[in-house]
Amino acid sequence: MKKFLVITVIAAALLAFSNCNPAKKAASKPVPKATYATDLSVVIMNNCVPCHIPAKGGRKKAFDTYASVKTDIDEMLRRIQLNPTDKGFMPFKKTEKLNDSTIAVFIKWKADGLLEN
Repeated sequence: MKKFLVITVIAAALLAFSNCNPAKKAASKPVPKATYATDLSVVIMNNCVPCHIPAKGGRKKAFDTYASVKTDIDEMLRRIQLNPTDKGFMPFKKTEKLNDSTIAVFIKWKADGLLEN
């Protein structure tokens, strides 16, 4: 009888604690989707000025609006992922690629559906 009681208590404890996994709680929180207004516009202003922002003296295709960036996202992604020695590399005036986390913002925005707000 004593063995049965001990096994029952241990089984109940295991069952109770199996639902207290912090990984389950973290996985259940939805990751917010990237939007042009909150995520991408800041990256563009920090990395594409002045060439693609007309108000800052830019003379290249303007990327200062949601519509223009949405239209050209595939070409932007292609060019920012090129090596600095490749023709068409962007950002043009820099000698190294944007860091992976910056490029990831563009990729996530496209994957999340090119949301504006």
